[in-house]
Amino acid sequence: MSKTAKSSVKQACISKFFVPVNKPETGSCSSAEPQKSTSTEKKKSSLREPRKKRPRLCDQGENEDVSISGGAMDEQKRPSPRDKLLPSTLVRLQGFCSTSAQSDKDTMKEKYMYKEESTPELTGAQSSSPEGEMKLDEKEQNGSKCDLSRFSSTSLRPEAQKNEVDFIPPNRRTKCIYTPLELQYLEIKEKHKDVLLCVECGYKYRFFGDDAEVAARELNIYCHLDHNFMTASIPTHRLFVHIRRLVSKGHKVGVVKQTETTALKAAGVNKSALFSRKLTALYTKSTLVGEDVNPLLKIEDLDDAQDAVVDIPNSYLLCISENWEGKKCKKQGPVIGLVAIQPSTGDVMYDSFQDSASRFELESRILQVQPVEILLPSSLSEETERLVNGIVAASTQDDDRIRIEKMDSEHFEYSSAFQFVADFYGDTTSNLTGVPQQLSAITYLDRPVIICLAAIIRYLTYFNLEKVLSNTSAFRWLSSEAECMVLSASTLKNLEILQNQTDCRVKGSLLWVLDHTQTSFGRRLMRKWVTQPLKSVKDITLRQKAIEEILSSESSIFPPLQALLHKLPDLERGICSIYHKKCNTQEFFLVISALCRIEVELRSLMPATQSQVQSNLIKDLILDIPKLLVPAHDFLATINEKAAKVGDKTELFVDLKDFPAIRQRKAEIQDAISDILEHRRQICLVLKNPSFNYVTVSGQEYLIEVKNSMLSQVPNSWIKVSSTKSVSRFHTPFIVEKNQLLCQLREQLILDCGDAWVTFLLHFGEQYHVFRKAVGHLATLDCVFSLAEVAKQGNYCR
Repeated sequence: MSKTAKSSVKQACISKFFVPVNKPETGSCSSAEPQKSTSTEKKKSSLREPRKKRPRLCDQGENEDVSISGGAMDEQKRPSPRDKLLPSTLVRLQGFCSTSAQSDKDTMKEKYMYKEESTPELTGAQSSSPEGEMKLDEKEQNGSKCDLSRFSSTSLRPEAQKNEVDFIPPNRRTKCIYTPLELQYLEIKEKHKDVLLCVECGYKYRFFGDDAEVAARELNIYCHLDHNFMTASIPTHRLFVHIRRLVSKGHKVGVVKQTETTALKAAGVNKSALFSRKLTALYTKSTLVGEDVNPLLKIEDLDDAQDAVVDIPNSYLLCISENWEGKKCKKQGPVIGLVAIQPSTGDVMYDSFQDSASRFELESRILQVQPVEILLPSSLSEETERLVNGIVAASTQDDDRIRIEKMDSEHFEYSSAFQFVADFYGDTTSNLTGVPQQLSAITYLDRPVIICLAAIIRYLTYFNLEKVLSNTSAFRWLSSEAECMVLSASTLKNLEILQNQTDCRVKGSLLWVLDHTQTSFGRRLMRKWVTQPLKSVKDITLRQKAIEEILSSESSIFPPLQALLHKLPDLERGICSIYHKKCNTQEFFLVISALCRIEVELRSLMPATQSQVQSNLIKDLILDIPKLLVPAHDFLATINEKAAKVGDKTELFVDLKDFPAIRQRKAEIQDAISDILEHRRQICLVLKNPSFNYVTVSGQEYLIEVKNSMLSQVPNSWIKVSSTKSVSRFHTPFIVEKNQLLCQLREQLILDCGDAWVTFLLHFGEQYHVFRKAVGHLATLDCVFSLAEVAKQGNYCR
């Protein structure tokens, strides 16, 4: 066999099923033109010729078409219905091409709308025919042609990919290449470009585009192409687990939820439109506050959260600013201001100092605070930038790495910053304490501190967490030399106060030795005690006497007090989450019931405390806590315990006199139910069954169940809902109308209860600072018991 014959045998035979209409074959192995023949002659010739083996598919080069060689196959076939392919089939075949997925991704980034004027083409590798490419008008005349050269190995080459233009069928209704959900995602993503979005879609949350690829890599989940975007999904009940994992990796995560309900949407004018969605929550390492992340529950004890990231003890957001004004700053260095805030607990610290070129003072403050997120201006000095990058790079793992957030430098100008802070504290509507905001306390702060405060308020407003800064009395000076010692960065490192120098872990440090606290808020206070040792002899003596009495006293109040601390949740974060109005009913009940239990037990210990305890520190704390927690009983009496535990807001409030909207909505629901029950009399007359009663099957209420042998009694106006072999179930037109009204009223009731819940949390916020003070007293008791536990060990003295 000659080389030409071998080459022709190697050619693919699949194109015999796709022959162009009204176009002769060119460039075939036979030099003579194919002759037309009738169908009878073709049948006879096919019977005389021996049957040949099907040639295998092979490479024909960059500019060759896949064709058939030899025998009667070279002859021109007459067009038949099977030679033509539907457009949908062409699109499906296009999906087998290796370049289609990549070009789809490139096309979706470049084009938003489908232009009806343009005619998309399906082109593959260039043909080796000497006649060249077919013109567009010739293609329209000859019909659709599917170039199967894309299925050969040549389609994988870059030259073939450059000549290919993908066809994306537009939506018939919107005339757009994107689905309505994808357009909605693009609209939200345009407003929040730096946020990784989780979009609620029914029973799961979905990621799209680059967000899906990031989520797949970080969460180890499957990512695939769906329409125009790569997509990945997670179930709704695992949302808090995956949010924590993404946040721990340094991402800013946004939760997009549906804002419409099914029944209300069906009754509205846009019932055929897409469900409306909006961004409801944002989370970073320092702003992990909200009901989507369950801040109070012990995650390590949950079955659904075995791989969740547990909260770190401190989650400070630190803002740094520099001031180079003045001759002194140019010679000795800038005046640096910083504000550190923990949104989950409401702890606020500030400081202002002049630093040298080595930024030694700034380093000591950062190591003392140990923030998880740093807010910086876009333009920063080289020395400060180098120091911050060095501290960030010192993290041993990605989960421990500090997140850096940059903000425009125009927000760090003093004039605009002071005006913004004055407007924030001048707004009396944001003040829940009932007293005017103390602007005088803000004006006494240094300029760099005011700049940082304005930047943090702007940043936390993006997360709806700015309310924690409304009370200036909670602000604390970070390096107050009059009250405590200021430890330098070298002291914190060399003495291994917060972490060891081997693997930079807490184990082996001074904090690890002294920390035997039983509560989360006590653990945070112990860290402050270790990093800020007391200088006042009076305060040191009070702590020593308290520890000595715990060790030597045989009083009966200390064992129950330690047992009480052991059972407490993280109350400091809990009341702060309620203050932000970002908690659910379960968390609220957990906090308020714990506060009430503390008040009752400590009140029972008050007589013994007055007679047996000699330490003024312990006595004052135990006697003051019950007085501060008295208002907690009023909030506990307002809610229904059973409904709070299951999260049912419709039955949450015991007394509805303060919630007229809920009372009215429940009355309307009861009227609708009464009408449906009254309608049962008419059904009994029709079915001639006086004992008839409605049934509920698979969530369908008020069904009329009739045996199949009695279907002749059913009127034609009744609507069949479901059936089995023995019975059929119906709805009358009256029940259909009333049932739709009932569903609408129930969903409206849920919305009304949601508004009432926010109002209820707003009233709780009025007692926030009182409850926070009581929790601070509990933390002090926990730290004193911790130091007493250390003193019980050997080789310790006063």
